Amino acid sequence: MRVFMIGYGQAGGRVADTFLEFAKRTGQNFVIRALSINTARSDLMGLKNIPMEDRLLVGELLTKGHGIGADNELGAKVATDDIYTIQSAIDKRGTHRVDAFLVIAGLGGGTGSGGAPVLARRLKKLYEEPVYGLGILPTKEEGSLYSLNAARSLVTFVNEVDNLFLFDNDAWKSGGETVKEAFVDINEEIVRRFGILFGAGEANEVGQMVVDAAEVMNTLKGGEISAVGYAAEEVGSEGMFKKFFGKKGTTLDRMDSVTRIPSLTRRAVAGRLTISCDPSTAERALIIAAGPPKELSRKGMEKSKGRIEEMIRGTEVRGGDFPVVRSQYVSTVVLFSGVSDIPRIKELQGIGAEAQAKLEEVSSEKEKGYKELLDTNDSIKPLF
Repeated sequence: MRVFMIGYGQAGGRVADTFLEFAKRTGQNFVIRALSINTARSDLMGLKNIPMEDRLLVGELLTKGHGIGADNELGAKVATDDIYTIQSAIDKRGTHRVDAFLVIAGLGGGTGSGGAPVLARRLKKLYEEPVYGLGILPTKEEGSLYSLNAARSLVTFVNEVDNLFLFDNDAWKSGGETVKEAFVDINEEIVRRFGILFGAGEANEVGQMVVDAAEVMNTLKGGEISAVGYAAEEVGSEGMFKKFFGKKGTTLDRMDSVTRIPSLTRRAVAGRLTISCDPSTAERALIIAAGPPKELSRKGMEKSKGRIEEMIRGTEVRGGDFPVVRSQYVSTVVLFSGVSDIPRIKELQGIGAEAQAKLEEVSSEKEKGYKELLDTNDSIKPLF
């Protein structure tokens, strides 16, 4: 799938930047263009892979290039005020080769959580191509304000895109490290999964049943929220069966290639998904097996599809190969589209509701204090 990637805000820009690095490192060409949008000049300058001409500063009249903190209402206002500037920047970079747009944003801060839904709405109005969102949820230690921002942004973002992928930083941050320290590893985890998902339709090699962009887009039809699972193992020159039982090309080798895909699929489903949820609630699913062509198996894929069909409540399960000749790994990505029963969202909504009530209480107390102060000052004679 040929994607026009837009990183909105600090987290979104960093992930888009990592996507470009990943595409260059792996020789993939699924990123047609990448644009980073931010209200903070320093965040834009900190990117390494997105060209300078593809970094767009917005809201400069309001923020002077210093960002907006965690004020996502201001983030939405900036995006609304500068939407024609953003639209012009996208148009200038060309959209005729694009299969889909991907708007990436951290949902806890201000710029991305406020601006990304505004941009998604505009893109859907202007273009026929689908608009997907990748929302990155904050960790609990980032505080209740970030949870409130995420809860509010989610409600809007999911309604403005054709499908919303979620990635929960809280589930992926290792114990004892700060979010800042974890950024590099977390971003790599994100692009590894979505790089296979979007890159599969652009494979240059011939496989047994290669996935195309239409299969990815059909799986994502219907909107709502999606989660992605991933598992991989190294194959190298000596797999377990090769090492102990025979040479390349033996019956055991073929058995290994058939059983590996279902095994990896099970691990992808049972392991950490991008957002913790009940995969059995999915409406649609897609399995992609990536790796050296000789290690990919049609029979293995068919077995994997059968198991996922039995698991989800929907009836649409697609699957296929992503041949990567030079890879030393075989990996599977399982996309669950239209999932429900997502405990983390309910948790964010609860924390957000408490934070909103506390903010309203503080605001009420401030207003009461100001009124009492003004009432006291009524007895004081002014100087002029």
